[in-house]
Amino acid sequence: MTQQMDRAAAEAFAGKMVGIINGGFLALITSVGHRTGLFDAMAKLPASTSGEIASAAGLNERYVREWLATMTVGRIVNYDASAKKYHLPAEHAASLTTAAGPGNMASMTQFIAMGGNVEDELVDSFRKGGGVPYSSYEKFHPMMAEMSGEIFDATLLNSTLPLVRGLVDQLKAGIEVADIGCGSGHAINLMAKEFPTSRFTGIDFSEEGIAAGRAEADKLGNSNASFEVEDASLTDRPDAFDFITTFDSIHDQAHPRKVLANVAKALRPDGTYLMVDIKADSEVQNNMNHPLAPYLYAISTMHCMTVSLALDGEGLGTMWGEQKALELLTEAGFKEVAVESVEGDIFNSFYICRK
Repeated sequence: MTQQMDRAAAEAFAGKMVGIINGGFLALITSVGHRTGLFDAMAKLPASTSGEIASAAGLNERYVREWLATMTVGRIVNYDASAKKYHLPAEHAASLTTAAGPGNMASMTQFIAMGGNVEDELVDSFRKGGGVPYSSYEKFHPMMAEMSGEIFDATLLNSTLPLVRGLVDQLKAGIEVADIGCGSGHAINLMAKEFPTSRFTGIDFSEEGIAAGRAEADKLGNSNASFEVEDASLTDRPDAFDFITTFDSIHDQAHPRKVLANVAKALRPDGTYLMVDIKADSEVQNNMNHPLAPYLYAISTMHCMTVSLALDGEGLGTMWGEQKALELLTEAGFKEVAVESVEGDIFNSFYICRK
């Protein structure tokens, strides 16, 4: 039986594909603008020539001119053809510059280039199984540190920690705190600086991330912060901490059930575990209207799921969702779980857990 084609639908979908191709390359060139500081430079300039913009950013004019042409036809910057001058509107700068903090979506485009760098290995994994190892993502830690750092700086102390009733007073009085899967340790260092009476431990299996955490602690003079290279699935610290955090790290774990069980074991009986992880539904059909669903499912395929599978792991994926998260938290032994949101963080749900 021959399937009949709806030509109007076919043409509409072809148009969508053109948009996808244009959008993909715009994303890559936006990443270049972020990394070279072009958006930050343009945000401080009036309408300027390519030479003036290149000079302000300390870059080669010919490359900047071609980049500006892409930005112009992509309707990201405005162009005055008579004066040959380019301008970044303030309304666009609000989503493209480092001054935007967590609203800086240009920083997110770096992950598209990262995914492209491992495409050959990913295609091989599609054919043979297994996954792409962490070692293939050379820039992942600094990129994540940059993006999560913007969110931590804007929300951690003023919005996230106050979600846990009484926690700020406990931190001021002095308690033991751990961040498991701490990455580059910025969250630990922010808390350690703010609450000098408490003691903070960052745990991660990345030597690069732990080194960055220690260096920042030294720079800030955080004598109450320490960092350990450790596999969270093997952590054995019974009743060691009053407060434990994980920030967008559980879904990456090869063995998330073991990690959550170890978190529960390490938490003192009256302690609190704050799990911050991607806000989503566990069923794909319920994520159709999620504003970042394609991005997050793609990131999952090209990083979060595959690095877990590379270690013979469960491969939860970025979009494991609230239902699955609650299932695993209950299995780990948490009897009380409240799910909260933080204004300014469009990515995450905040699970406040007690045994």
